[in-house]
Amino acid sequence: MPPLCPRCGRPQQNAVICPVCIGWQAEIDGIRAPFKFDGAIRQAIHELKYRNLRALAVLLTQLLNDYLTTSPVPGEVLVPVPLHRKRLRERGYNQSRLLAQELAKLTGLPLVDDCLVRERHTPPQARTPNVDERRNNVADAFSCRDRRLEAKPVLLIDDVATSGATLDACARALKESGASSVWGLVLAKEIKEPAQGV
Repeated sequence: MPPLCPRCGRPQQNAVICPVCIGWQAEIDGIRAPFKFDGAIRQAIHELKYRNLRALAVLLTQLLNDYLTTSPVPGEVLVPVPLHRKRLRERGYNQSRLLAQELAKLTGLPLVDDCLVRERHTPPQARTPNVDERRNNVADAFSCRDRRLEAKPVLLIDDVATSGATLDACARALKESGASSVWGLVLAKEIKEPAQGV
């Protein structure tokens, strides 16, 4: 495995903060993903997320668990990235919750899926053109209902990380409610080459 940016998990020449993360005042302690978001894994996530192929969650979570076994990520409790109730009604399920449920079975870590909530309905991040807009899109979109996660290291579960803005907004809400650390674990990370001169 190549060296990774300690924050976003981007593969690179050495394990220092990558150009994309320099200047990002992130709340998330780090983001890790076993796969790049392309090819077969992109297709599988798309089928899980938009085609109601929920059975794929079991297979995909096995891949996540294999990754955790070889590349441990800090966390004592699993928290899925929540959907807004409007999107949950439209889709009928939260794919991140399915992944977190299966991962809880495989790891034995407790699942807390009713503490972190999405307060604001926002446009899908995939349709938001750049990093700054993605961060603004989800700023203050999440909150915690209580302080159950106080002093706990949280492993935040999602399907894909693009800019990391959603995971970071979740981490902010979790830390405001007392979580000691928040690491993001996703199936796949979208890797875009930074613009020249960045």
